[in-house]
Amino acid sequence: MGLYVLAAAKGSPGVTTSAVVLSGIWPGEPILADLDPAGGDIALRYRDTSGVPLDPNRGLLSLGAAVRRGAAEVQLSDHVQQISGGLEVLTGVTSPDQVQGLGSTWQHLAKSLRSVPGRDVLADCGRLAPGAVTMPVLQSADAVLMLARPTLEGLSHLRELIRGLSEMLKLGGYDGVPVGVALITSYRDARTATDVQSILDQAGLRTSVLGILAEDDKAAAAIRTGDGRRARQSLLTRSAAEIGERLRRLGHDRAGAQTAVAQGSV
Repeated sequence: MGLYVLAAAKGSPGVTTSAVVLSGIWPGEPILADLDPAGGDIALRYRDTSGVPLDPNRGLLSLGAAVRRGAAEVQLSDHVQQISGGLEVLTGVTSPDQVQGLGSTWQHLAKSLRSVPGRDVLADCGRLAPGAVTMPVLQSADAVLMLARPTLEGLSHLRELIRGLSEMLKLGGYDGVPVGVALITSYRDARTATDVQSILDQAGLRTSVLGILAEDDKAAAAIRTGDGRRARQSLLTRSAAEIGERLRRLGHDRAGAQTAVAQGSV
């Protein structure tokens, strides 16, 4: 079904924690894919349903190996693991060196991530830069969510990254990948989203600020330690539900626009 990417421009805005929160409130049974080229955190933070460490040999690397072997039908389900709480995850690399071993398979990996029958995939791509190895995943996504803190340097890096991605993702075109922004700040911050939208509009960037992902240290700590139950009614989880709904809407709007153009060209 759908493929939704989460990433950040610079710094540590909590992409992995945000991805886990969004996966927890996402409709259906989503799969969380850890694609951070700098080294993933999912396998380090979480345990399987029996309380034992996740298998380091089963995940992104085993999926990449299956793609390289030219398996007739690569099934993502053969490479995911279930963590405590029930979420299925595709664990990532443990070091940047392992990313190089995936070589030219990223285009095929992106196809596998987007073609899981009946299930959406949320991909944590970590810190992003133009030319990143994960770019084929972004180009195949239904929508991309950029996370940022509303500081001067954070917004500056965000603006320049989106500018750099504009051509690659065809921002503004009917077949372009829509990009949304979630700002990690206090839930009391009522003005920041509007101000940041104005900054992006003035820069001519076709990007939508989807809202605020509430800064909630206690809930984030519970999620990082695998105790998501303690965060179910938190501000973080509730704000994530709103962001998730708007992110899905971005993806659906893109699909609708593509369908309309296709029907008009017949």
